[in-house]
Amino acid sequence: MLAHFGKEGVHETPIPKVNQEMLAEMIGTTRSRVSFFMNRFRKLGFIDYHAGAALQVHSSLLNIVLRD
Repeated sequence: MLAHFGKEGVHETPIPKVNQEMLAEMIGTTRSRVSFFMNRFRKLGFIDYHAGAALQVHSSLLNIVLRD
């Protein structure tokens, strides 16, 4: 769903703001591990984000996750 968020012709569901600490609690890890993987995904070109800006998830990440 996140990989298609904001694309024309795709129904958008509002996604509440989630910080790294909240995400870490949801998936049962530490905020530092979330930060580590967010940075890795950004360097690999799977996501784009900047401090205070919206997170963009590229469909290539979705394909990788679904394939594994």
